[in-house]
Amino acid sequence: MKQKAPWYYLILLILSGEAVFILPFVLPRIFRPTVLDVFDLTNVEIGLCFSVYGLVAIPSYLFGGPLADKYPPRKLIAIALWMTALGGILYAQYPSFTTLKILYGYWGFTTIFLFWAPMIKATRVWGGDTSQGRAFGFLDGGRGMTGALFGLLGVLIFSFFLIDVPQDASLNERKNAFTYVIYVSSLIISMIGLLTWFFMRTGSDESKLVLKRITTKEIKQVLKLPSVWLLMVVILCAYVGYKITDIISQYAEEVMLYDQVESAQVGTFLQFLRPITGVLIGLIVDRFKITLWLIFSFVACIIGGLLFASGWIEPTTTLLYFLSVTIVGVGVYAGRSLYFAVMRIGKIPIVLTGTAVGLVSLVGYTPDIFAGLLSGYLLDSYPGELGHQLVFLMLACFSLVGGIAGVIYHRKYGRN
Repeated sequence: MKQKAPWYYLILLILSGEAVFILPFVLPRIFRPTVLDVFDLTNVEIGLCFSVYGLVAIPSYLFGGPLADKYPPRKLIAIALWMTALGGILYAQYPSFTTLKILYGYWGFTTIFLFWAPMIKATRVWGGDTSQGRAFGFLDGGRGMTGALFGLLGVLIFSFFLIDVPQDASLNERKNAFTYVIYVSSLIISMIGLLTWFFMRTGSDESKLVLKRITTKEIKQVLKLPSVWLLMVVILCAYVGYKITDIISQYAEEVMLYDQVESAQVGTFLQFLRPITGVLIGLIVDRFKITLWLIFSFVACIIGGLLFASGWIEPTTTLLYFLSVTIVGVGVYAGRSLYFAVMRIGKIPIVLTGTAVGLVSLVGYTPDIFAGLLSGYLLDSYPGELGHQLVFLMLACFSLVGGIAGVIYHRKYGRN
């Protein structure tokens, strides 16, 4: 397939690809200590919110996949952005824990059923036959830059509206400042939806990318591919790593003894690692065996996870802390840039991308259900550094399993 989509197509795809997750995930990742305080949540309770999201997301992956093979991606993506931004209005009211769980279930539908498979399919279309690594590397790197900029903007807004220094600010002052962060984010998400609807076109006939009807024949065709089953394991293990990065800013506060603005800055630093990693991967990976890079990403996660789990990191070892954050970040974000980029060499037809993504994601993204809940349980049951050590040990274990699946994928497909 020739590359026909223009560069601004990819830019809009990048912007929308991260904007849709800002409210449910990026803000809680960067402002985790603040979110726990202003919503009066424990680690287990915020993990339960993520679990509700995952419970709705899993069937949404399955049924939303074929939807992406029936309708143009830009329309589904734009609608998803508008509906997600609408949830920001309720989020800014600081609802009860029960209502917050319902909101996360709603976001599980808007960000997955309407959005996820169309985004992956649109990226494959842009990458064509020769630039899949570049397409997915730039996508995740660009999404990381978008998330980092949202985070930086959020930190600036939060700091601006705090009357006192962070450690002296009252709960109401922090809540008021965070409200502005939510509203500005929701407005920007809505604007990106408008741009996507009107301008994210491939430059070719959109009807060539869709099927009039998806039958069980197509689903069986996808399920017969060994690459689909291996990708389920690879993505599951890589996604556990991504979910664990949610606690980096909390680690900064509880173990490194940073204040809430400083811990948010650490979360923003982690976000900036994502675009750097994704862009570098995108520039070089198509020149080498892409599956080997996937394996190396899991090796980095194992090393970084073990460094955190070792107990060597203390408030006085700032350099070692940021080195470990960097290793984990590079490993996690490299894996995210690559696991859909290997679909082409796994012989998955592009016209059935949505269906394949739905089936793969049905297993691959189950960490949305259990990862936040499990890490929250460990953090609450073993307060302080020990809980964090156990969470990062979990990262190392899952990365080992993912690395083994990556080796099998490489031996089967990557050596050709």
